[in-house]
Amino acid sequence: MKVADLMLTLLAVSFSHCVLVAQVPQAQNPVIFADVPDMSMVRVGNTYYMSSTTMHMSPGVPIMKSNDLTNWAIVGYAYDTLANTNELNLERAKNDYGRGSWASCIRYHNGTFYVSTFSGTTGKTYLYTTKDPEKGPWTSLSFKPSLHDHSLFFDDDGHTYVIWGNGRLMIAEMKEDLTGLKEGTERVLIENASAPAGNNINLGAEGSQLFKVNGKYYLFDITWPRGGMRTVVVHRADKITGPYEGRVALQDKGVAQGGLIDTPDGRWFAYLFRDYGSVGRIPYLVPVRWEDGWPVIGIDGKVPDTLDLKASGGLMPGIVASDEFSRRKNDAPLGMVWQWNHNPDNTLWSVSARKGYLRLMTGRIDGDFLSARNTLTQRTFGPESSGSAAMDVSNMKEGDFAGLSLLQKKYGLVGVKVENGRKSIVMVHAESGKAIEAERFPLSKNVVFLKAECDFNQRKDTGYFYYSLDGAVWTRIGSPLKMEYSMPHFMGYRFGLFNFATKEVGGFVDFDWFRVQ
Repeated sequence: MKVADLMLTLLAVSFSHCVLVAQVPQAQNPVIFADVPDMSMVRVGNTYYMSSTTMHMSPGVPIMKSNDLTNWAIVGYAYDTLANTNELNLERAKNDYGRGSWASCIRYHNGTFYVSTFSGTTGKTYLYTTKDPEKGPWTSLSFKPSLHDHSLFFDDDGHTYVIWGNGRLMIAEMKEDLTGLKEGTERVLIENASAPAGNNINLGAEGSQLFKVNGKYYLFDITWPRGGMRTVVVHRADKITGPYEGRVALQDKGVAQGGLIDTPDGRWFAYLFRDYGSVGRIPYLVPVRWEDGWPVIGIDGKVPDTLDLKASGGLMPGIVASDEFSRRKNDAPLGMVWQWNHNPDNTLWSVSARKGYLRLMTGRIDGDFLSARNTLTQRTFGPESSGSAAMDVSNMKEGDFAGLSLLQKKYGLVGVKVENGRKSIVMVHAESGKAIEAERFPLSKNVVFLKAECDFNQRKDTGYFYYSLDGAVWTRIGSPLKMEYSMPHFMGYRFGLFNFATKEVGGFVDFDWFRVQ
């Protein structure tokens, strides 16, 4: 072979290799384009586990699993029911929207998984433990007070600590059996943890998560300078009790609140989230390098759009999923992606009463959608998503309203109402804070198909509703819903299947399937 031919061959091989490398898919931010806020994460061997906040939903504190940091699946929940109160049960005109349980902390110590959380509803701190977060069982204990945004930490010397607070951060040692704080150990850890971000603060430092790397302690918090953006502040110390020195670690896109995670091959990332309108608070991963004993977050101080991690295969079916409601003998009644809006009444729903269907029955009179029990929900997701359902309405009673929702305070509904013995397909929205019927059509069939679409592109935050009489041809109904992330609910919009009575009880609807895409 001539030298020139050899050079051309080597160049061709080199070019081909470069093209192949360039075409390897990379992970993208956000790693989950759905509402997964207040993440806490731990690696056990080659497997990652993450907990998150779902507040008033039941079951609560979802546990997610991943082998690569980008492809996640819900594998369990820390609890089925947080507590039986009027607020959590949607009883006596009370509710727990935006409360329930908040920021959790997941840890792994001596072969046991620990998940802690707290509740303003009950005024308690909760600790759940298991050997297997996928199969359980989980044991639970609780104690007072409710420790705001706390971080549970097992130190190398056998002592266990908890850090909590807003702005002024506190620390205490836990009792050996973890049933509460050890008397006489509570003290101020950092008087003003927001200080590195300046004096003009809108949100005091909170969301504490503590880590120990190479003998030093690193405390992550979120704060929000007035007129600025959500900011990551990191403090470090040689002893867990301090003194701590702090600095601003990231100010970009409002991506903040979370902590550190490393990979088996020695890379480091910060897991954080970003408020992104009505879809909710969405998780990001940001590369971390170490410099002079400090974690340096981001690429030149910025959150990258792509990551040197395996590309995501999508959120289905690990985070959201379609459901044909067909169950084998040993299947769980509901898939992991489903959560009830508040505690359900388990006597009023079934996936076995009619094989291959979800039945929602009415058992009391309710005045409005947000007061109704047994709305079955799962996340909407971006940048665009739709949820559709087939519903048999032949057993509805006078005053019943059943269908498909986009659930938040300013909700939208498409469904079937029974009034004066007649059924109608209706679209209702609550953009003004009150339920307004936007459009209706008479319904003569017993099976109807419903669909809700969400557009979160560039925070467009618009929902659209449709119906079909054959499942093939869809007709838009009502007006577009301007979706808004409202603090009273403190949660991204959710698809929901609902049925409630306004005049008499005993009616029911059967959902043949629910499908997301």
